[in-house]
This record gives sequence, C-alpha cells and structure tokens, in this order.
Amino acid sequence: MNKFIGPILILVGLFLFDVIKLKSFSLSISQEKQNKLADSGVMGAFLLGMLFALSFCPIAAALFFGSLIPLALNSKFGIIHPFIYGIGTGIPVAIFALGIVFGVKSFSKWFHKTAKIELWTRKITGTIFILVGIYYIWSYIIPVFWM
Repeated sequence: MNKFIGPILILVGLFLFDVIKLKSFSLSISQEKQNKLADSGVMGAFLLGMLFALSFCPIAAALFFGSLIPLALNSKFGIIHPFIYGIGTGIPVAIFALGIVFGVKSFSKWFHKTAKIELWTRKITGTIFILVGIYYIWSYIIPVFWM
C-alpha cells in the first residue's frame, strides 16, 4: 500500500492546487428559492443544510478518499481517523449554520475572511501532500528500481 500512497498524495496535492480539475455539477439556488425553503419549516431547513454541506464536498471528498482512507488502512487506529475527520469537517458547517440561523449581521464579512484562510490552508495542505508523496515515492518506489 505504501507504493500507492505516494502517487495518490501527489495527485491530491495537485488537485488542491487546482492543477487537476474535475468537472462537477454546481449547486446554486436563487435567493427567492432559498427564502421559500427557509420558510417551509423543518424539511426546508434540512434541504438548505444539505445544499450547504454539499458546497464543501469536492475538496472534502478528495481529502477523505484520496488520503485519509489509505492512511487509515495503514494505521492501528484506522477507524478513528475518518471519525475525527468527520467531526472536524462538520464543525465549520455547524458554525456557519448557527450563524445563518441566528442572523449574525457580520456573518458575511466573517465568511469572506474564512474563505481567504481556506485558500491559504488548501495551498499549505497541497504542498505538504506533494512533499510527503515525493517522500513515499523516494522511500518505497525508487529503491525497487535500484535492486
């Protein structure tokens, strides 16, 4: 498995740098439809929450399936890694949802600041993934060719 982790980490790192782009559908709904869903009670709130959570999906899915699952398979405590990842990705969604629910006026400014932080975090994570991927290739693939 170590021979596969290096190239997978490099691919995920390139994806995080937007060098590799995957075509995906975009979810957008008009303000009128958002208001209609918000006024339709629990089911509308549930659907809005689902749409909100799906907006984070591409990067989260790439990190989860591209790196976390292979790392979890190699670890003694593998089942804990996806659980902690789920909690970590759920906390920001819960905070944003609470901000929307309570109608925080400065929420928009805060959201834009976190979007800038997310851009830098994604680039730092991509760099780390690429460097670790190169390390894995150097450690587990290149020595095979020398023997």
